[in-house]
Amino acid sequence: MIDDINLFGVFVNGALVTAALALLVQMPIRRALMAARVYRFVWHSGLFDIALFVVLWGAVGVLISSSSAILGVLLA
Repeated sequence: MIDDINLFGVFVNGALVTAALALLVQMPIRRALMAARVYRFVWHSGLFDIALFVVLWGAVGVLISSSSAILGVLLA
């Protein structure tokens, strides 16, 4: 379970933090896919972008939950 994260004295929901990290990871991936012209083969680019974000959000959540001790030390 993702708890609240203390960022400089402000408690922020962990889901919001992981979503922001996933969005930051998605931006360069999306630009690289656009440069490689992968979107020519995608039926619905908006749906593809949302699916990519959900997959990245899940991956970030798993990585953070598996290394919560390290993250707690870094943000404390």
